[in-house]
Amino acid sequence: MLDDDERLARQEAFWLIKEFGAEAPLYAAMKAEKAIEQKDFGRCARWKRILEILADSRPVSSARAKSAASKY
Repeated sequence: MLDDDERLARQEAFWLIKEFGAEAPLYAAMKAEKAIEQKDFGRCARWKRILEILADSRPVSSARAKSAASKY
């Protein structure tokens, strides 16, 4: 079961993908940077988690998949 913070981060990440597509991580990184500039580290942590979710949800390219498979 997910806590509210995790659920909201996932919702935000998937909304960003829907709204911005491949540019979603860039948008999230800009938001995290702005939070750092404003010394709002709680908000920065949320955007960092959103970036992690976006990175995990990206489809693996065939070249990266072949490279990873060759290591095993």
